[in-house]
Amino acid sequence: MTTATRHPVELRYATASDVESGTDGSRVRLALEGSRGTVGVSGRVTDAALFRDALAATFGILASDLRYRGKDRTAYLAYLMKQGKRASALIWEAQKAFLDNALDGEKKQDAVLDPVLTVDPDSVSLEVFSRDESAYARLSFDNRLFEGREAAHGSTFLDVPPDLPARVDRLRTYVPVALEAHVALATPASQPARAPRNVEVPHAWLRGFLQVQSAATLPASTCELAPIDLYNLLFALRARKAKKAPRALRFELVPGAPPRLVLEPWELVLECHGGTYNGTAPAVVRTFGRQRLAALARLLPHAKSVRVQLMGPGLPVFWVIDMGAATLTLGLTGWTESGWSSAAAFDVLMPRAVPDGLAEQLRNRLRTEGPLPFDTLAASAGAPKESVRAALQLECLRGRILFDVARGQYRPRELMPTPVDAAVIRYGNELEARAHRLLGGDGAPGAGEVKLTKVHDVVGEGIRIHGEVVDREALRSFFPSFTLDLEGRVKDASCGCPHHRRSGLREGPCEHLLALRLAYARRRAEEEALRQTPEGRKLIRAETRSYVRRDAESGLETVYRVSLDGQVVAVEWGPRTGSPRHQRLWFDSDAEARGAYFARLEKLAADGYIDAASALV
Repeated sequence: MTTATRHPVELRYATASDVESGTDGSRVRLALEGSRGTVGVSGRVTDAALFRDALAATFGILASDLRYRGKDRTAYLAYLMKQGKRASALIWEAQKAFLDNALDGEKKQDAVLDPVLTVDPDSVSLEVFSRDESAYARLSFDNRLFEGREAAHGSTFLDVPPDLPARVDRLRTYVPVALEAHVALATPASQPARAPRNVEVPHAWLRGFLQVQSAATLPASTCELAPIDLYNLLFALRARKAKKAPRALRFELVPGAPPRLVLEPWELVLECHGGTYNGTAPAVVRTFGRQRLAALARLLPHAKSVRVQLMGPGLPVFWVIDMGAATLTLGLTGWTESGWSSAAAFDVLMPRAVPDGLAEQLRNRLRTEGPLPFDTLAASAGAPKESVRAALQLECLRGRILFDVARGQYRPRELMPTPVDAAVIRYGNELEARAHRLLGGDGAPGAGEVKLTKVHDVVGEGIRIHGEVVDREALRSFFPSFTLDLEGRVKDASCGCPHHRRSGLREGPCEHLLALRLAYARRRAEEEALRQTPEGRKLIRAETRSYVRRDAESGLETVYRVSLDGQVVAVEWGPRTGSPRHQRLWFDSDAEARGAYFARLEKLAADGYIDAASALV
């Protein structure tokens, strides 16, 4: 029996969204999906420029697609053939690629959900997810933006015709602007009644959308930026183009000091002016996909403050733009095209054990009392905080609540008329499900065994990982390996299984490579927890840590790499962009080498160096 890979949704709109403009004013008419009862909001907009620019930026995120697409040369190759010149089989491949792209675009228009509009007692919000599934945005308008506000609370979908963003962009701000969003907008006499539209939403799309919701509930490192800092960042990105890796945006966070933004590979340091970092420990965090931040340029004239929430390596990053009466929360996934590397990140986002009935209890309380912070929910839940957080995370994955990153509150929000089954979106595909079974997931501990045989830190390139996977279903063992580069992407993968030998990575990685990737991510998390205890340190035989410190006067950054390998401690230090110095120390026993290794790390921390382990994926 084949498992369904799509979620059917029927959309019923009374008419199409439109913008009516006249000499005495403009009216933005937004058509809402009507199968969930009466939902809507109306009122006169008090700040038309803010309303227009915020909506335009949000629609821009909805339409954004930064995936690479090769140029189509079909017409040129056909021209060569007419001229009697030789054209190889590439012409047929180009024609096929052209048709695939055209048909793929048509399918994608019907394969994603329309934006979600939610009317709450204190605000009205709009949620969108980009076409390349790498950027999530939630735009919230406070009640004070509207005069004579009338509202019917609830959540539903918003109709966005192809020409609506351009019409919103042409709104004139020197005349009154009114908003009318309703499920029963009057249909103009010139337009026929709209028939219901059936959408088959891929589970992969739902998985990406709800992954951002789940990530928002995790603890984060938060720093404040000034609008001028965001302007400087966007200006630097627009004026430069990186032609080689790494291409990260690095955050250097030191308690009591303003944050620093570092653009790789130029090592351009941008000093921030939004206040000091209030975290308890210094950290260095690398984020990727920075070109997607260009969507925020439209909001710079209205921005009052900028807050960045960093969840951790490979997890989404949230940018909160406070514009007074409006707030935009932009969530960026770890990479523009995360590929199968994201399997390890999503594995972290899945809630573990959730007590029976706790998730439903918390959801009902939010529906009754409205938005509430985590501490308030946990205080009277009658369960440990870890269980409460897992239950809220599960409800986010079901699409029944969301975490308002801007206000730090959980809100009720029904993404679908029926809750999404978290088990359906648990895995991206069947191969990923098999990889978890090999690791002992889904209650099948005997499906296989995954061992990490060698983890080799290749300086300047990344980490080479080798493993052995005992596949009891195939009655044999496989020896997968891959390289995790400096940007967290997987390359140079190899495996001896039939799937990989037949197609390599063209059809996606095999279950053995996925299992090895997940096993490595889990071991890294376990090691980070163990190394904080004396018992855990005794188990460490091989490890490499990087520590960094930037001189306040010259701005130069010094990097220390300290490695432990059995009875050898290796130290490499020097400026990041210069030639490093090297030192190797041999000891009589592993215990002596381990003691010297941790003593060196403690001395670096005491001297003001920051552990840059959080910058690695």
